[in-house]
Amino acid sequence: MHMKLLSRVTADVKHTPSAHSTLDVLWVLYDRVLRITPETVDAPDRDRFLLSKGHGPAAYYAVLAAKGFIPEEWLDDMGGWNSPLGHHPDRVLIPGVEIGTGSLGHGLGLAVGTALGLRAQGFLDTRTFVLLGDAELDEGSNHEAIAYAAAIRLPITAIVIDNRSATHGWPGGIPVRFPNWSVSVVNGRDHDQIERALRVVSDRPHLVVASV
Repeated sequence: MHMKLLSRVTADVKHTPSAHSTLDVLWVLYDRVLRITPETVDAPDRDRFLLSKGHGPAAYYAVLAAKGFIPEEWLDDMGGWNSPLGHHPDRVLIPGVEIGTGSLGHGLGLAVGTALGLRAQGFLDTRTFVLLGDAELDEGSNHEAIAYAAAIRLPITAIVIDNRSATHGWPGGIPVRFPNWSVSVVNGRDHDQIERALRVVSDRPHLVVASV
């Protein structure tokens, strides 16, 4: 169903490669893992999902529509002058969206702050997930967030879509950029592998590398 809904987005802002690289992970998150529904979008103890990879959010919109967060008809006018579905997600306009994103490199730091705030409020069973692109790791702000999350053993799961689009290579691959995190490397098209990786609960932050 999510594939069918994604096909309804025909605007130039769809960014097809970016959308298709994230679709499977997003579907597994919302269909199998996240504790959030259209009725609980404001519940304090809901799971949080932050889309740091804010460019080309068509797949995100399609999944939100498939799960009932937004009307399917909104997909037909993504990027329209009066459409709530802009080139980047807007948390004020779209139910279920936690942050407005688009500037690469900000999402992981925001997710660390979100997870830290939830822990401080006593929501120990509430999980925070953030989805990044591999090229985003070239932004230095991510490395401060990675180091801080590991130092305080923050309960956060970062998902990096690895489609080899990063400008700079990195010996050892993406996992070596997350020292002192637990790591799962999965086929980014295999829903069962993705689910198992996302359900890992560790005593430290967890990284899921989804290769597509």
